[in-house]
Amino acid sequence: MTYQFAQYQYLWLLLGVPLLIAGYGLYRALRKRTLSRLGDRQLVEGLMPSWSGAKGWVKTVLFSLAFAFLVIGLARPQIGAKLSEHKSRGAEVMIVLDVSNSMLAEDYSPNRLERAKLAISRIVDRLQDDRIGLIVFAGTPFVQLPITTDYVSAKMFLGSISTESVPVQGTAIGDAILTAVRGFSTESEKSRAIIVITDGENHEDDPVEAARQAAELGIKVYVIGVGSAQGQPIPMGGDLLKDKDGNIVVTRLDEETLQAIAKAGGGAYVHAGNEEFGLNPIIEDIRRMEAEEFNSIVFEEYNEQYMYFLGIALLLFVLEMLIGSRKSGIRLF
Repeated sequence: MTYQFAQYQYLWLLLGVPLLIAGYGLYRALRKRTLSRLGDRQLVEGLMPSWSGAKGWVKTVLFSLAFAFLVIGLARPQIGAKLSEHKSRGAEVMIVLDVSNSMLAEDYSPNRLERAKLAISRIVDRLQDDRIGLIVFAGTPFVQLPITTDYVSAKMFLGSISTESVPVQGTAIGDAILTAVRGFSTESEKSRAIIVITDGENHEDDPVEAARQAAELGIKVYVIGVGSAQGQPIPMGGDLLKDKDGNIVVTRLDEETLQAIAKAGGGAYVHAGNEEFGLNPIIEDIRRMEAEEFNSIVFEEYNEQYMYFLGIALLLFVLEMLIGSRKSGIRLF
């Protein structure tokens, strides 16, 4: 039996539990000091016979416990009920996505980058036993998601991508392709493909040579060109991006380079449209590859436990509200 938290980042909030208790203790200490300044503390407290100090601590402890159970519930504790070896047959696909500033151009709705992310998300929904990896690049590449069959994580990571995902601006397509080549699993030998989504502008290395090296290893390189030949300005911070001379920068699709990359990589080039972005025919071509068998160790079942913790938290919150701050006639506290 294995335990895990699906949203473990919420557990950091547990640090607030001792702070709540310490905060109340500090409040009580300051209160005593204030009362002592007013006169004899016992005499002053005698003027407030209905106030219960014990109930204050009980309410604080109950609230702190309720908060702790609430946080654990939000973190979604799960129990792995079955560990098994899972076999699947399919291809390995590395998607290489350009996140340079030029991808903010709005010749697609809402812009090039968001339209590309939407298309990738739809493709992930269609995958079954294939493995997928995700690399983002601008001036340098970054492995956003290693090769996996975890499509939920793939969509989660996809949603977090922006032009700030890579700190160095530029368009290093060649380096991104070589990074994708290194990202395939050692199990895969035949059914491997790289899909590059970019406008191809201002490439800083030799992407054609990188695609040729990939093809020599049996990896097909497909390219989807994003943008238009006439070009579009780049919105940046409520204004349009300008060069050092104050001229508005216009980003244009470099189809000639992208076609050369696809040819050298033994794949195909597609110009993305607004309706059908271009991924579908490429995925269909990849499906015709010889499927390979992959082995992986997975938990087949996870039992969610969060509802129990949230129920306990609700009960404790209700009890905390029912306990007043005054002494009761039956003197339970």
